[in-house]
Amino acid sequence: MEQNLQTEERLRPVDLARGHGLSTQAVRNYEEAGILPTAGRTLHGYRTYTSLHAGALRAFLALVPGHGHQTATSIMRAVNQGSDDEAFRLIDESHAQLLDDRRTLQAVESALRDLEPPTEAEPGGTFIGPLAQDLGIRPATLRKWERVGLVSPRRDPLTGYRRYDEADVRDARLAHQLRRGGYLLEQIAPLIAQVRSAGGLEPLEAALRDWRGRLSARGRAMLTGAAELEAYLRKRG
Repeated sequence: MEQNLQTEERLRPVDLARGHGLSTQAVRNYEEAGILPTAGRTLHGYRTYTSLHAGALRAFLALVPGHGHQTATSIMRAVNQGSDDEAFRLIDESHAQLLDDRRTLQAVESALRDLEPPTEAEPGGTFIGPLAQDLGIRPATLRKWERVGLVSPRRDPLTGYRRYDEADVRDARLAHQLRRGGYLLEQIAPLIAQVRSAGGLEPLEAALRDWRGRLSARGRAMLTGAAELEAYLRKRG
């Protein structure tokens, strides 16, 4: 009976691979990367795995969607080296990044909600003084925002004065709301770039809904990964 149990526990690379739609080479690569514990060897040098290796593989594959391949690899490597605290630190960092991403999303959504309906745009755009007055900021602030790429006014061909078209006014208003929310200019710049690439605020709102959905999926994936990792840690003992 004991011999049969030992035989049942011995798994070949192909046994692990088939259960997860992987190649046997992928399983061997995971072992070499430290994602799986070191395999046993038969007298002929063939790798043999156990249910512990299967648990490690399940944990890794469950961690990837929430933490990414690189972090999931580092987590499993730390666990298999007996550095559980390092693994937990890596997990904490992923959760902190997710929380930071959620706060960024909330800030953008809040800024969009708080934007006042645009006033009738002047033909040819508006100048720096009126725009600054409308936002309640100094013209020097708008010039600073221009230097870091938040707004890109063109120059009036006759006077050389800055002229802000409708898109510039939109970007300035959004930047103003985000600054009021405590965001730094270097944090605002990529968000303004997203607005431009989306083609305006309405397409961006659709992108934000997709962003929110991806964050929720990532959070749930982290829960699944945590459950499989905990199961592996219990099995490892």
